[in-house]
This record gives sequence, C-alpha cells and structure tokens, in this order.
Amino acid sequence: MSEKQSLNELSPPKVGAEQIQLLERLCNACAVSGDESEVRAIVKEQVSPHVDHVHVDAMGNLLARRQGEGEPRLRVMLAAHMDEVGFMITEDEGEGIYRFDLVGGLDAQQLVGKPVWIGREHIPGVIGTKPIHLIKKDELSQPVALDALRIDTGLGTSSKVKVGDRATFATTFSQLGPSLRAKALDNRVGVATLIELIKQPLPNIDLLAAFTVQEEVGLRGARVAAYALNPQVAFVLESTPAYDIPSWEAGGYHPGDGTENTRYNTRLGAGPAIYVADRYTLTPPRLLRHVVKTAEAYNIPYQFRQPGGGGTDAGVIHYQREGIPSISIAVPGRYAHTAALLSRLADWENTLALVYFALSSLKPEILQQD
Repeated sequence: MSEKQSLNELSPPKVGAEQIQLLERLCNACAVSGDESEVRAIVKEQVSPHVDHVHVDAMGNLLARRQGEGEPRLRVMLAAHMDEVGFMITEDEGEGIYRFDLVGGLDAQQLVGKPVWIGREHIPGVIGTKPIHLIKKDELSQPVALDALRIDTGLGTSSKVKVGDRATFATTFSQLGPSLRAKALDNRVGVATLIELIKQPLPNIDLLAAFTVQEEVGLRGARVAAYALNPQVAFVLESTPAYDIPSWEAGGYHPGDGTENTRYNTRLGAGPAIYVADRYTLTPPRLLRHVVKTAEAYNIPYQFRQPGGGGTDAGVIHYQREGIPSISIAVPGRYAHTAALLSRLADWENTLALVYFALSSLKPEILQQD
C-alpha cells in the first residue's frame, strides 16, 4: 500500500474462514500463565514472514517489529496477552489423582466435574470431588473448598503428569451461528486480532507488537515488554466480560416479570468495547476522542466498557519510562474465566476494523492535545 493512498481506499483485514481457523487453533492450545509456549509457537509461525524482527524475551513475551515508511511516524505498541487462567499441579497423590492450585481468577464453585487437559501433551482428566450422594445435609449449604477438589486422570500409576504442569479446561472451539464459543477467548481473540494487523500493516506507524505472558497473574509480561519496546503510544487488544444476561435478584429470575438487568458493563453485538477507566488505568481523553471519532467516521458500532474492576496490560504499560499513553479496546465475551466463553463474530470483525482505522489516522499531533 502506498503511503499516499487515500484513507477512503483503506481496506481493513477481514474475518473469514482462515481467520476463524486460526482462532480455533489458538483457543484449543493450552497456555496457562507461566507456560505460554504452545500459543507462542503458533504466533511465531504466523508473524515471522511479515515482520522485520522477532524475538522472545527472558519473560517469554514474543516481541515483533515492523517499520513503516515516511516521516513523521509514531512508534505504536500493540499488545495482546497469550496466557489464560487455569490450574497448576502441586502434588501427586497416587493412582492418577492430583492436588492442584488455581492460576489466575477462577471460582472453585464452577470447577466440579469439568474435564481438563494437562500439560503440553493435553493429557485428559476431570476435576472431581465427593458425589452428592455422600454429602451430609449440613454440608450442602457450604461452598466447595478448593482443597476438596482433585484432578483425576484415570491413568493410575502410569500417568505422565508432573508437579508444576499446567492444566486448562478441555473445551474445544465451536461456532454457534453468529457466536463463537471456546475456552480462552480471553484473550486469544486479541492475539488473533494482532496477528491480522501485522499481516496487513499500515505505513504511517512503526508497529511494535507484544504478545505478552502472565497477564492473568498480575500483568507481568507487559511491564517488561513496554520498557523494552519504548513506544510513544500503546493499544491493548483484549476480551472483556459482558454482563448482558438476565437479572437475578435475591428471589431468583422470573421470566416475563419485566425485570431488567441494569448492571451490564458491555453487551454482545454492540461492537468493540472501548475502555474509559478500570482498576489500573484512566484512558487519556485524547486517545479516547481519537478512537470514538474513528468509529463514527467509519460507521463502526462501538460501546464504552463501563468503569469498574478488572484491568488490562495497559495498567502497567502506561507508566513505563517517561509514560506511555495507552488505550484498551476489547471484544465482549460472556462467562469470562469459566470453561466456555461466548462472543459474537461481528464484534470481533468490528474490533479489527476499528483498531485498523484508528491506527491509519494516528499522527504525532494527537498525542500533543490536551
């Protein structure tokens, strides 16, 4: 693409069968925080032919650079974390049964009976506990304790599982009409988005791509990546929880009673979720205005991710070195940090288009605005 090409002639990356197949590979891979190697290998395979330089740092981040054309150009960091929540094997109790701990934000109440994959060989197992037939009545009202759960491979003494191995939910990717269902859409959808942006780069920026590690346990990889890349501005590509399910009050949900859920933070089908604020970051108004203006100029549906808890890699990127203006843009997904997330294909397509067009018109003077 020529540097002089009109913005009206720009064509953002598309989401087709090839992109969906790539997302499927990424989601089905096991990459619990601290062992992201399986996803990292896929990323390296995909981006290496399209960048000027790629390397893996000491933390395990995969960093790639692609230089633009002409002057002036901004150094723009695009970040997406490769890791997912899951489990770590902590003790072998014999007969293929293992004690485990949680990696990242998971609710033990949702784990009973869930099938899992363990280690790089995806050894199958199941999270088990005492069956309801054997639970005393006074125990039924008590929450399930993590220490009461075990991962059972059914392999007896021949198991290849080792202490320190990671495990993740054994949920395979599927497309359900307009929706995508998988484990780890948080944040493989961001990883897939960044890969497509690398494959169809814009000449007006130096693209500094960071596929980060250990986001789910404290935004650790992004801190190192941002310092190393030293960008002038950063865009974080994410998945964010949607809370557009029916309202459940103390007495339960009663269909048809007019009860409305007014506590949503994002909705499926309403477009990319633009972060205004979260637990760690206040989005600079100049970046927020630029992204919103871009969405409206190109008729891309968008929504604001409502302020509150949570956070993204932007939480540590923005205060590296002399400060890095940062904004997060996410694909909404229901049931975050569970065995199966649900997102809309259209939201992913529109997120890819919004980021692409926002980058296409990104100029140094935008960062100088109040």
